[in-house]
Amino acid sequence: MEIDIIQKLKEANLTGRGGAAFPTWLKWEAVRNTQDEKKYVICNASEGEPGVYKDSFILDKWPKEVIDGIEIAMKTTGAKEAYIYLRHDYYNKFKNKLKKIIGKNPIHLFKKTGGYIGGEETTLLNSIEGKRNEPRLRPPYPTEKGLFGFPTLINNVETFYWVTKIAKNEYENTRFYSLSGKIKHPGVYELPVDISVKEILKKTNNFPNFPFFLQINGGVSGEIITHQELNRKVAGTGAVIVFDLKKTNLLSLMKKWANFFYRESCGQCVPCREGVYRIREILNSKKINFVLLKAIFLTMKETSFCPFGKIVPIPFESLINKLWIKK
Repeated sequence: MEIDIIQKLKEANLTGRGGAAFPTWLKWEAVRNTQDEKKYVICNASEGEPGVYKDSFILDKWPKEVIDGIEIAMKTTGAKEAYIYLRHDYYNKFKNKLKKIIGKNPIHLFKKTGGYIGGEETTLLNSIEGKRNEPRLRPPYPTEKGLFGFPTLINNVETFYWVTKIAKNEYENTRFYSLSGKIKHPGVYELPVDISVKEILKKTNNFPNFPFFLQINGGVSGEIITHQELNRKVAGTGAVIVFDLKKTNLLSLMKKWANFFYRESCGQCVPCREGVYRIREILNSKKINFVLLKAIFLTMKETSFCPFGKIVPIPFESLINKLWIKK
């Protein structure tokens, strides 16, 4: 394929669709410019956050385009091997279809170990290497020292899908959104990148006819927004979850989040390990100490070892500030 794909990625302004939204072309260029004897490409298909299921949708409908995107990445960066890091149920569901498309190409399927944290990019490196499921200190970044110590390009399923579309000049500045919650038509929708929450709900015939609030960008880790913020754009993993304002028990919802984060924390660093434990403990107490919660949130955001601990406060803080204090 005689194209300067990195220039095309730059012109398309494609950002990673795994949550961090880092410019795709910068990662590709960084790995291509290294002079190491080995390089790797990894497709992250871990998708472990409740409310996010677009990658499964893509693997089901367009697995060939995902594989093509990986092959373009290998050719562009000079990588001789690649891995598709699949959540265990995705592995069982898609392995035969993917193996048939891959054929004899050096693209390996790897069944994810561990839970939600296993999708963090440095944790998945440890997982493939057979090490403990916990994040690595950065820098060095995977583009410099990744899998087995060699430069590694890591993008998620949706990103590789769009790479193929961009290579074929078929990209129209769209992305996939996972819609769920109290709506009539839950599912995955392809819509413009810069569309507002209000437009997403209306175009998918999911605009509620009752008082509601939403969680956007991530699933469980997403920010809470109210009906007054519907002009916001959706970023991150592209998730939109709708809640019935009158029927949702806010405390129960926060307890659900706390239980998820408590279960999924790897426990490597003190701020995150103790922070999620204390959040859970406070929410289960007779009287919630919001001053203490605020202090825990600040500590986690500023001192946690990896992105997991830093994003935990997002849903709690936004719900408390926008909904709880108005009760």
